[in-house]
Formats: sequence, C-alpha cells, structure tokens
Amino acid sequence: MTTTWDSLEPALSVRQVLTLERVLAGEPEVVAGASHLDRPVRWVHVAEAADVGVMLSGGEMVLTTGVLLAGDEDKQAEYVRSLHRAEAAAVVLGLGRAFPSPPDVMRRAAERCGLPMIVLHRPFPFAELTEEVQSRLVRRKFAAVSLSEAVRTELTALITAGAPLQRLLDEVARHSACPVVVTNLAHRVLGTAGERPAVDDVLRDWERIARQAWGHRPGRSGTGGGTEGDGWIRAELGGRGERWGRIVLCGYRGDTATGQLLADRAAEALVLHRMLGGGAACSWEEQSAQSLLTDLVSGIVPARQLLPRARAAGLPVNRRTFVPLVVRDGDPSRLDRLLRLLGLPGLVAELADGATAVLLSVPRDQDADALAAHFATRLRTESGPDRTVVAAADPRVAWDDVPTGLREAQHVADAVADSSAALDLPPVVRLKDVHLRGLIRLLRDDPHVQSFAERELDGLLRESDEDLLSVLRTYLATGRNKSRTAQLHHVSRPALYRRLEAIQGRLGVDLDDFEQAASVHIALLAHDAQQQ
Repeated sequence: MTTTWDSLEPALSVRQVLTLERVLAGEPEVVAGASHLDRPVRWVHVAEAADVGVMLSGGEMVLTTGVLLAGDEDKQAEYVRSLHRAEAAAVVLGLGRAFPSPPDVMRRAAERCGLPMIVLHRPFPFAELTEEVQSRLVRRKFAAVSLSEAVRTELTALITAGAPLQRLLDEVARHSACPVVVTNLAHRVLGTAGERPAVDDVLRDWERIARQAWGHRPGRSGTGGGTEGDGWIRAELGGRGERWGRIVLCGYRGDTATGQLLADRAAEALVLHRMLGGGAACSWEEQSAQSLLTDLVSGIVPARQLLPRARAAGLPVNRRTFVPLVVRDGDPSRLDRLLRLLGLPGLVAELADGATAVLLSVPRDQDADALAAHFATRLRTESGPDRTVVAAADPRVAWDDVPTGLREAQHVADAVADSSAALDLPPVVRLKDVHLRGLIRLLRDDPHVQSFAERELDGLLRESDEDLLSVLRTYLATGRNKSRTAQLHHVSRPALYRRLEAIQGRLGVDLDDFEQAASVHIALLAHDAQQQ
C-alpha cells in the first residue's frame, strides 16, 4: 500500500475557514455554492489573473480583489470557470474599489459550477488570512503524521506480542472514536470494534449501509477510497495484487484525510497480522462466528442484541427456522466446508472440550429436521459413525429461543460424550435419546448427587481400581448381559464372574437385585459425568 504526502495532508473545510476569528472580522458572506462549503482547503492562494487555474493543483482557496477583472464580464466569467477546472476549493472576493458589491456575472458562474464564492464586506489584509490558514494546516499535518506513527507503533507492538485480531481492532476504534468494521469482499462482517450500541446501530442495517457507502464516489484523499464528507472511510486489505477484504471507519468525525491515514495504517497492520499468523482471511470468519455463537450459548448478551451481528455475519435471519447443533469430535473447518457443499446456510464455531457448535438457518417451508439429519448422515459417513456425535435441539422459529436451543444441544452432546454410549444412537441425537444419562448430566454439579455417587461407589473409588470400574460400567450399560460384557473385555465367563463377585464384595451390593443395580448405575453415571 503506497500513500503520497499530498494525499495525507489534512485539510480545513471551506466552512471551517469561514469560522476563523480573523475571517469573521471581514464580515464574510456566501453568495454562491453554499451547498459545497464542506470542500477541503489544502492551501490559500492570492491570484488576480483571469487564467489563474494554470497555477493551481486543486483544493486551494483563492483570494482576489478583482482589480484585473473589473469592467470585463468575459474575464470575470472565465476567472470562475478557470478555478472550477482547476478544482479550487472556493474563491474569496474582497469588496472595494474594483467591486463595491458582489458581481452578478461571477456569482452566476460560480453557482453554475458549484464553486463556493464568498465576499468580504470589510477591508481585510489577505496576508493575515493566508498566515492563519497555512499555520493551521501545518499544525494539522504534523498532528496527523504524529497520529500515524503512534498508531503504527502501537499496532506493530500488539502484533509482535501475538495479540488477536480483536485487540487490534479495539485499538483502532480507540484512536478513531467511531465504530470499526472489517469485512470480506462480499460485505460479510468479520470483526467489529467500538462502543457496542454504536456498532449495533451500524450492523442493524449493514447490507443497505454498505451498498450505499460502496456506491459513493471515492474521495480525493487516500488510496483506500474513503468517501467524501460522510465519515465513512475505508481501506482495502490485500497484497500481491489480490484484495480479500476491507476495513471501514463508520461515521468518523475528524477530517477525511486524517481518517484515511488512520484507516490505511490499520489496513497495513491487519495485512501484517494475517501474514505472520500464517492463516487465511477465512480464519477471521471463524473467529467472528466463534465470538457470536459463544455469546449466544453463554446467554450473557441478550439474543436480540446479537441479531445485528448475526445478520452482518451473513446468516439469513428473516422468516427462517434455526436448528442448533453441537458436534463432538468434528473439525470446524470440515464442518464449514460440508455446509457449503450441501448449500446449507449456517455458522460454525469451536466451543470448549472438543465440541463444535453449528447453527443452521433454513427457510420455513423446508423440513428442518430432514436437513439436519442429512447433514449428520453425510458427516458420519465421512468421519465414521463411532467417532462423531451430532446432537441437536428441536428447531426454533424465534431468534430469541436460539440460545436455549444451543445449550440444550450442548447438554445432549455432553451426555453422550463417551463413544460407547453413542454406538446405537440415531444420526442426530436429541434430548429424548439420552434418557437417564441426560438427567444425571444436568444434576452432576449438585452436592447431593456428588455425595450419593461417592457413597455408592466408595468401595471401588477408595482402591482406585479402574479395571473393576470399567467392567461394572460395561455390565450395567449392556443391561447386565454377562456374555456381552465378557466379550467386550476379552475375558472368559469364569473370569468375569470373579470380577463381578469382587465388585459386589467391595460395594456391599447384590447386582442381581434390580433396585440395588439401578442405584449403582445412577451413581456410576453421576461419577462419570463429574469427571468430564
């Protein structure tokens, strides 16, 4: 990314110049081009010649007494047209002997060209205005360069320290004092920073806002294409001739050139962050989805407040059915690729303890359960039915119910976390499929349940005999089938009988008694749940 010194030069607007105390002393009056007063003034130039435009490079406020224009209306009109062709910011005419009142020819020409024309009703030393504006421009330029270096230094330090993307964006938002959004080329939001209410306001109607901002004519300042006068400033992300995203300052209140400089520095840092991380832009999409789904699962942030983020992240939310899934031992990247392959809109995010959340969004006229089953069947076919568990909650039609659904799906996945419990389960496991195991999972942190498990299994836990615990677990899980238990543990039936006798002796129970066996089974489920 290259940036010229001129493109970074902060400017005052014509409107700002007219509010300076020295200018107000000349009693300025805008007589033409009043709707263009936000044009940037890069310099002040005194000129009288009719062909003044050849001496300008654009953005100048031109001061004149009109002494060489008086009495020649053609020269007066050409003077204004020449300024317009040179893209001057404005023309200031000092009234006096040459023009005691605003000349109609110049005023009409300026109005047609959209060139602000200001007259000064009191005698005014042009040198004072030139000195005032030039000194302010120099100070602003120095402040902008200082800001640029400060931002570059701080962002580079964060990257060197291994800071995540969010930390960099927070720093950019602190300097810009406005919402910051990172998107891919399809306008899908990959990251945000800034005051949460302001960010939500931006995201609430993101697609329309983004299209409108992208459709504006690029402003003069900066290579990133900041829009002129609306506070939306963007810089492209990419390298080696390829663009893959952009960073947007939304509603920046400072001057456009300084905002563009800040956006460019942020873009440089984000590109460097990606290069050093060795990842692709899609990893930022994964981070965005993870942040959103984690907030949904936690319930700390109300679901309704997360709706703008979901919509901006590319998830369809209008008139949709949501299917909350949690996959055990599923690679998030592979799950995301499978969703794309099947044409299923959704978000994928890795949670804790080897679980991955998948939130499907399907049209309401489609069978959500059938689509979830199709997804799970394809997944288990690719990875093997003994390795992957797909847990689901019932479909939700209201967005506010999605967090509860995700937590329910996570609970179901936790209840069948061990592969032995998942052998005979359907492709999509629901709450009704986990029975007692699911209830125990919910109650595992209850002190009474913990005490019950310790008391019932004390004889085995005290000796720390994992072999006998494993035999007991299999025996109860198979419905006290001795032949199946012996087969699974690769021991003879007499050897199994001896182990079962040892278990009953240590626990002081009769496993042939249904109630005692059920009590031990519940205790063992509670013990296993507490270990996960």
